[in-house]
Amino acid sequence: MKKVSLTELPREGVSHDPQITKQVMLRRGDVPHLTAFSRSTLLPGQTAHAHEHADMYEVFFVESGAGVMKIAGVEHQLERGVCVLVEPGERHEITNHAPTDLVLMYFGVAA
Repeated sequence: MKKVSLTELPREGVSHDPQITKQVMLRRGDVPHLTAFSRSTLLPGQTAHAHEHADMYEVFFVESGAGVMKIAGVEHQLERGVCVLVEPGERHEITNHAPTDLVLMYFGVAA
């Protein structure tokens, strides 16, 4: 059993855009095949630049805010309650064009 609280977790930069912060609740090794389970905040105007993962599925859930996720060149609107699956090799980018924070819960699963 493992219990964590967001109020106790430090913020750290995401690997591909360190100015965007995340709080990692579960890390690689905590659960088989799970690469991480995190909560990330994109401030107004921030972009998690285009990148891809060759060996990982990534699932995003919009906790609050709004933005755009571009997957393989196609824009998808993000708003509270939306869930998106990004498959291995799909180039993806997230931008917060809204005046409020975009808060995402997300996890990765090894392919």
